[in-house]
Amino acid sequence: MAIEDNPESRLRYGEELRSRREGAGFTQEELSVRAIMSRTHIAHIEAGRRRPTVEDAQRLDDVLGAGGLFVRFLPSKLEGQVAEHFAEVLELEKYATVIKAYASQLVPGLLQTRSYARAVFEASPLPRTDEECDRLVDTRLVRARLLENFKSPVTCFLLDEAVLRRVVAGPSAMCEQLQHIMRLVRSRRIRLHVLPFTLGCHALSEGLVSLMWFDDLPPVAYVEALKMGRVLELPAAVRECQEAYDHAMGAAMSGPQSLALIESLAEEYDHAAQQP
Repeated sequence: MAIEDNPESRLRYGEELRSRREGAGFTQEELSVRAIMSRTHIAHIEAGRRRPTVEDAQRLDDVLGAGGLFVRFLPSKLEGQVAEHFAEVLELEKYATVIKAYASQLVPGLLQTRSYARAVFEASPLPRTDEECDRLVDTRLVRARLLENFKSPVTCFLLDEAVLRRVVAGPSAMCEQLQHIMRLVRSRRIRLHVLPFTLGCHALSEGLVSLMWFDDLPPVAYVEALKMGRVLELPAAVRECQEAYDHAMGAAMSGPQSLALIESLAEEYDHAAQQP
């Protein structure tokens, strides 16, 4: 039976898991040990914020004696809208109260304009039709509506200077992209800091990381490399990512300095776009 993956189906799934766990007399921690899953993961599933993998669902079935229920009613993933490894993060973002992200090469998806996002998808080695690219871009822009709520989530971005200087989709698109970021900063919707080239190596040099906090659940971290990503839930691993982020933030340019650099580069791109 195919169950559509949406907030309602995840919530029903989570409620069933909680009911059967409590009926078996297990705490979340006890179930996590028996099912070889983290307690945080189980807490997010019960809250309707995560979907387990098929393997996780099979273990839940076995431990709780559910007769295959958790596999049969596992909500189906979004196909083709986001990378498989990112689908989990897409859901978590919706419930986060605080998001802190670091980007080393490209503008983070939450901040991308249509032209910039389109160029990113078109650069993929996988052949995509115009319709497929349009669908992917639309999904990314819908995701960015998260920032339409002025107060939540609180968002902070750390950008390597390379993100600002890499010309994606041409000077005109870069000018538009940086102007969009400036509007978000000036409206105080986001905090943004730049890690300059002159800093050299820093605590986050090894790759992308995103940190998320929630009202009623432990924080998580998301790390990503080429064609792969992973949500980290173990407190020690999340804490290490937080410490690396904080260390890098301490070495970054101030908010006003970062904004001044972005403004200067936007003017350079605007000038280049007007050249014959």
